Amino acid sequence: MNIQSVAIFCGSKTGKNPIFMEHAIELGKLIAILKLKCVYGGGNKGLMGAIANTILENAGHVVGIIPELLIEWESQHKGLTKLAIVPDMHSRKKMMYERCDAAIILPGGFGTLDELFELLTWNQLKIHSKKIYLLNSGGYYNHLKNHLQQMQNEGFLYDDLSERICFCETPIEIFNRIG
Repeated sequence: MNIQSVAIFCGSKTGKNPIFMEHAIELGKLIAILKLKCVYGGGNKGLMGAIANTILENAGHVVGIIPELLIEWESQHKGLTKLAIVPDMHSRKKMMYERCDAAIILPGGFGTLDELFELLTWNQLKIHSKKIYLLNSGGYYNHLKNHLQQMQNEGFLYDDLSERICFCETPIEIFNRIG
């Protein structure tokens, strides 16, 4: 698979576990080193801001896509390679996914889970076939992983879970598995 750009979905807060920020910074450095374009939510706070800033500090390319509603809430990043302001959340998700070759999900809140599940649904419905990599920093997504496995075990998924999402424990593992 030839990956040239990745969409990053994550929190506009940093969370309580320091590994969330450590992994965000490590991921940002890897994206810059690999000369991948990063497409993300356009904010300058939390894990979102940390990834964008790390990529930019390492001469990387970052495209932000932010809905009008969140310009103040997520503190629009003013130093990006490019920023698109869109009318709503759905437009943001659609544009982010159209501009990437794969998606990486880091810890986050309701918005991150909304984005993850919409991507998984689009994948299942064959709207796209891009791989989704979930960074399970510090075991943050262990319960979700178990629940998704339960959905598969109980016959609610159409395909094997591993066809839709890849759980990784470290940023480097993501790029070792994208290969």
